Amino acid sequence: MSTDPQPSATTAPPIATRHKGPLELRRKQAAVEMSDQHLLDTKGPGQFVHTDPWRVLRIQSEFVEGFGALADLGPAVSVFGSARTKPGSVYYELGVEVGRKLAEAGVAVITGGGPGSMEAANKGAVQGNGVSVGLGIELPFEQGLNQWVDLGINFRYFFARKTMFVKYAQGFIVLPGGLGTLDELFEAMVLVQTRKVTSFPIVLLGAAFWGPMLEWIRGTLVEEGMISEKDLDLIQVVDEPAHAVDLVIHGAIRPSPVDGTSNGAGGAPNGNQRPE
Repeated sequence: MSTDPQPSATTAPPIATRHKGPLELRRKQAAVEMSDQHLLDTKGPGQFVHTDPWRVLRIQSEFVEGFGALADLGPAVSVFGSARTKPGSVYYELGVEVGRKLAEAGVAVITGGGPGSMEAANKGAVQGNGVSVGLGIELPFEQGLNQWVDLGINFRYFFARKTMFVKYAQGFIVLPGGLGTLDELFEAMVLVQTRKVTSFPIVLLGAAFWGPMLEWIRGTLVEEGMISEKDLDLIQVVDEPAHAVDLVIHGAIRPSPVDGTSNGAGGAPNGNQRPE
């Protein structure tokens, strides 16, 4: 007769268990290859570089490269505008003047690094003997960084690039532009409105261009209660580059749409304060 212990009615049957890194896998979940085995046995096309874990590493590397490249940049202003602006046009020359005046004030100029108004602002920064930064993005229809960029970083992901625009700038100057420009403008407004960033002046250059949009915001969004009247205080509209540069560098002392306190920088261009 066998002397082996017999399982009782209350004893659970053995469970197949596999440890994979920090994971403990049981039953059907345990039927997986070991990590080293999968890594060393993989042959053929590198499909693993198209998986989400690999993308996380690429995203992390974009933040690391961006933070490392811009950490010592000093006071800076991000300038936005259309990639379709033609050299020699009124808007292009506005961009050149804005970039030059920022540089002459000792402020670095950050743009999207592309053509049009971005190129114009970078050109002005070089002419003003300042720091010209371009944060490019991988797109099928753009030509890479423009020739006036001195410090350039190319990004795969919009959200990593957008973080750099805000994190390393003390404010925005927004030239006439299209969907990309509007995207950056409204995102900046939301960040200030929700107090994710503080002391962040946003100046629109070109009253004739921006006027109809502001009238729609005032006449529709405010009138229908979608936003507060105070939200319009987040932005200022001017026509002169010198005025725009002065406002964004020194900050605009204006009521906060949230609590009525000042949200202007009110001083040096490096007065922007952000939560960690």
